[in-house]
Amino acid sequence: MSLTTISDTELLEQFRNPITKEKAYTSLIKKYQEKLYWHIRRMVVQHDDANDVLQNVLIRVWKGLEKFREDSQLYTWLYRIATNESLTFLEQQKKKSSVSFSDVESGLSNKIKADQHFDAKKLEWKLQLAMQELPEKQRVVFSLRYYEEMPYEEMSRVLETSEGALKASYHHAVKKIEDYMLNH
Repeated sequence: MSLTTISDTELLEQFRNPITKEKAYTSLIKKYQEKLYWHIRRMVVQHDDANDVLQNVLIRVWKGLEKFREDSQLYTWLYRIATNESLTFLEQQKKKSSVSFSDVESGLSNKIKADQHFDAKKLEWKLQLAMQELPEKQRVVFSLRYYEEMPYEEMSRVLETSEGALKASYHHAVKKIEDYMLNH
């Protein structure tokens, strides 16, 4: 059975069977690893940091998958873990450097500018810099909605926040990004 056709339900059934557990976990990683990586990367910016966070996510998934109750979709649960691990990583960075979060955020902007492919004239780079100007929650909401095209209902389950609050966060994020793009 090809990876694109195997459902999350089938993956979970295979994972719960000791004989197919590791194969199912490998299939799950192949199915979601790239999406999770880019979700994480948009928050932590650097490739190496994103890989480290992703490894933590995959360990948490391995340890927690047996207890997954299927109250939500599997990818919702995975994104919640990835989001929480990314935010934890950013908090640890802030504590390590014993500076304010705004300093960490400007550090993230500097990391973007240091990328060998950086070109301030290109729209995608301006968007990355604009995103770093957003408060943490707005950045997460914008990333999930804009890049992942995640519906508000699903995002509400990932972030455990009301749809109304998410719509407001996204609206504010878009406005701030538009302002940044026009003024930089």
